[in-house]
Amino acid sequence: MAKVISTLFISADGVAEIDPDWHFPYFDENMGRAVSEDYATADVLLIGRETYDSFAGAWPEREGAGEDDAAMGTLLGDIRKVVVSRQPLEFSWRNSELISGDLVAAVRALKADPGVKGILVPGSISVVQQLLAAGLVDEIRLLVHPVAARKGRKLFDEGGVPYHLTVVASEVFPTGVIRVIYAPAEVPAKVGYDDVKDRVPGKE
Repeated sequence: MAKVISTLFISADGVAEIDPDWHFPYFDENMGRAVSEDYATADVLLIGRETYDSFAGAWPEREGAGEDDAAMGTLLGDIRKVVVSRQPLEFSWRNSELISGDLVAAVRALKADPGVKGILVPGSISVVQQLLAAGLVDEIRLLVHPVAARKGRKLFDEGGVPYHLTVVASEVFPTGVIRVIYAPAEVPAKVGYDDVKDRVPGKE
């Protein structure tokens, strides 16, 4: 079954709505490598309407310009792009299609499709939030920037049930960016203060 992997740039205070002013100063070859590794996991991009408009408005032109980032433009153009939108879309970018029907049902079908290697969700905060709530995200890959953005949309919305996670891998870049890969974890056993008071500092 194909994995669903969410990949996001995020600030130390949890903002995943990118502001170029706090993002690009930390983009180096290590972050470029991490992004390449994330894209290598998938043959389907699952993206929201805003992310699609942003990508489609920039990458075809960058691909055509033939500069340093043209290879990324080609990769994004060639990969299958499944777009989540409540409104009909007319696609001008190759290999783009509108998701059919309910998001959760469509993603379950993609995961079960033997022809799909992996599904990557870059950005697309609302899509990730819906898939997290449905238990369909297999990994969350975060590039945590050493900055408190203080404004902007956060990845984790308010809800009644915590998401428990386990760290699959982590890496610290020279810029201070922390790459951390999480996977869903089982809910831990209930523990109260009486269960941990023997570990409080100061005990002889």
